[in-house]
Amino acid sequence: MSAMSLTAVSAAELKVGYVDTQRIFRDAPAAQRAAKKLETEFSRRDQELQRMAKQLQGLQEALEKNAVTMAESERRAKEKEFGDLSREFQRRQREFREDLNLRQNEENAAVIEKANRAIKQIAESDKFDLILQDVVWVSPRLDITERVIKALSDGK
Repeated sequence: MSAMSLTAVSAAELKVGYVDTQRIFRDAPAAQRAAKKLETEFSRRDQELQRMAKQLQGLQEALEKNAVTMAESERRAKEKEFGDLSREFQRRQREFREDLNLRQNEENAAVIEKANRAIKQIAESDKFDLILQDVVWVSPRLDITERVIKALSDGK
C-alpha cells in the first residue's frame, strides 16, 4: 500500500466536528443572559449620555439661532459652555465605551469557557478526533454547534 493511500485511509477514519462561535454568542442562553446583564448594567449611563447629547444639540441650535442677536459676552459664555459640555460628553462617551468593551470581553470569556467545556465533553463522549472553530467553509454535516448550544441550555 502506498503512503498516499494510507493517508487517505487515515483521513477517512478521522472524526471531525465544527462549532460556529458567532452562533454560540448569538443563540446560547448563557450569551443571551450575559447580553441582558450588560444592558441592565450600562443602561443608566447610556441614558445619561443620550440626555447629554440632546442638551449639546439644544445648545448648538440655540447658539446658531441666536448668535447674531446675542451680546458678544453672552455669545462667548454660551460657546464656552458648549465647548466644556462637549469635552465632558466626549470623555464620558470614551469611558463608557472602554468600560462596556471590558465588561463584554469578561462576559464573552465566561461564555467561551462554558462552551469549551461543553465542546470537550461532546468530543470525548462521541470520540471526535478534531473539532474546529471559525473556519472559512465547512460542510453542514460536520456542524455540532446546535449540540453545544443545547448542552449550554441544559446547564452542562
